[in-house]
Amino acid sequence: MADYEDIELEEEEFQGQMTGRTLRRVLGLTRPHWRWVVGFLLLIALVSTLDALFTFLSKQMVDEGIVPGDRSRLMELVRIYGALVFVQAGAVFGFIYLAGILGERIQYDLRKRMFDHLQALSFAYYSRTPIGWLMSRVTSDSERVAQLVTWGILDITWAIMNITTSLIFMMVINWQLALIVMGVIPVLFLVALYFQRRILSQYRDVRRINSRITAAYNETITGVKVIKALNREEENLAEFDRLTGSMYRAGYRAAVLSAMFLPAVQLVAAFAVAAVVWYAGIEALNPNGALAGLTIGGIAAFVSYITFMIWPIQDLARVFAELQNALASAERIFSLEDTQPDIVDQPGAIDPGTVRGDIEFDHVSFYYEPGKLVLDDFSLTIRQGETIALVGPTGGGKSTIVNLLCRFYEPRMGMVRINGRDYRELTQHALQSRLGIVLQTPYLFSGAIRENIRYGRLDATDEEVEAAARMAGAHPFIASLPKGYEQEVGEGGTLLSVGQKQLLSLARAVLARPEIFIMDEATSSVDTLTEALIQQGMETLMAGRTSVVIAHRLSTIRRADRILVIEGGRIAEIGSHSELLRARGHYYNLYTQQFRQETTVEEVAREMAFA
Repeated sequence: MADYEDIELEEEEFQGQMTGRTLRRVLGLTRPHWRWVVGFLLLIALVSTLDALFTFLSKQMVDEGIVPGDRSRLMELVRIYGALVFVQAGAVFGFIYLAGILGERIQYDLRKRMFDHLQALSFAYYSRTPIGWLMSRVTSDSERVAQLVTWGILDITWAIMNITTSLIFMMVINWQLALIVMGVIPVLFLVALYFQRRILSQYRDVRRINSRITAAYNETITGVKVIKALNREEENLAEFDRLTGSMYRAGYRAAVLSAMFLPAVQLVAAFAVAAVVWYAGIEALNPNGALAGLTIGGIAAFVSYITFMIWPIQDLARVFAELQNALASAERIFSLEDTQPDIVDQPGAIDPGTVRGDIEFDHVSFYYEPGKLVLDDFSLTIRQGETIALVGPTGGGKSTIVNLLCRFYEPRMGMVRINGRDYRELTQHALQSRLGIVLQTPYLFSGAIRENIRYGRLDATDEEVEAAARMAGAHPFIASLPKGYEQEVGEGGTLLSVGQKQLLSLARAVLARPEIFIMDEATSSVDTLTEALIQQGMETLMAGRTSVVIAHRLSTIRRADRILVIEGGRIAEIGSHSELLRARGHYYNLYTQQFRQETTVEEVAREMAFA
């Protein structure tokens, strides 16, 4: 198990500073839905105003109805109160409905924008960016930002309106007491904000450690065979104990602070209430005092308004504390959206309708990291309809040649031409839509076999799908399955063997009718029988097409027109299978070594069979 205590998660790169630019971009998400925003803000304002009005009506009921014994006035106020309750209920329904719809729309917009942008990003971006990081942006971060824009705005608006309307009504009742209350509000807010920030900090620690625990769980479950084989259970348990212990301590601190938070706020509020009641009572008893006209209902209303403001102040503190977290999510989303593709179509790029023709690598040099050349002044011409094979040691540059040909990357120096034209003058779609690629590790999408094959050409008929499967040698095993072409493959093709997935991948390439066919070590992990089927399908597909094959098993490329031995980013040898064997160079050594290994394996298998 890795030492997860030392892992610095990507999440921690963003601290969520309240920059004006980030806030403007977040609020800008509401621009397409401004009618919904205005609607729910108005309804929130109405609900908040009615909350304060109810307290004022209660004061009037006491002072104008109950104390003087005026039954008719009391009933009038009760009817007004009851009617306003129904109005408020409708307004509450309205703003919750509008906020929910707005949140879903903003979340939909964010996810769509990110998904569209991800489709445009270059292959290099995915090679350096963890998939988990991207998934988190599209899921949890988009949800968090949507909540900030909707429920965050709702909470802030509700809290400010509640405080504002309460102060207005208190000013109407008695402005002197209102000024005293206004002096208490900053104290309440600072106390609440202090605790909320401390609590949020501890819960961030909890989430950070929880991420490490999740990673540990994932690694342990995924690598359970290796762990048991190496007898690492005790070490893993000790490491897990350290992580869970750290999480417990952070959670304990958060629980203690949470328990102290509400009593602290209530204590400050109680002092405020006591001060108002004491001062109002003393002054009210003085016929010549400043508060001589203050009624019993007025004093009760003041107490209610103070209590009424405690919750909005707590909410404001909570929202402002959580705002940092939400802004960190927004920064991560915007960092993704601001990432520019490494490869873009040039102005005036065209689609000539075909990419048939010779392919020329003209003095191409390439590196993934500066100072570490993978290809060094590489030159090669692949003739139209020719099949070439690339062999050589790992890291020699074989896959890089294919990546450059597919324009997943572009040369740092030099040029790649197709039919005499710099391929950067073509659109990416013009080239990549006419490629057929079978990878070493095939990938299938969740769904039926038929739909996975049809992914090669979405408008293909069922008959064309089955014909492609026959050409690729996949039809026999598909026909043997309980549901045939409708058989589910599972997530990533987990319900099929590697060889079966490879045959389906080949059928998909056949269906695509590519003009350029690329095969990247597709037979390296399959049995001999499946290899023969794949080889047969390859020969069918490569007939008349420009083909590039990266080979692990050299027996599969004996019929290639030319074989290139790639070492250190250069062509060490080039020729046909027979020519290279006669030369007794690099290829000869590779071929004979592999032949001896395969022969030894076959001999051992035969001996075991007769034992």
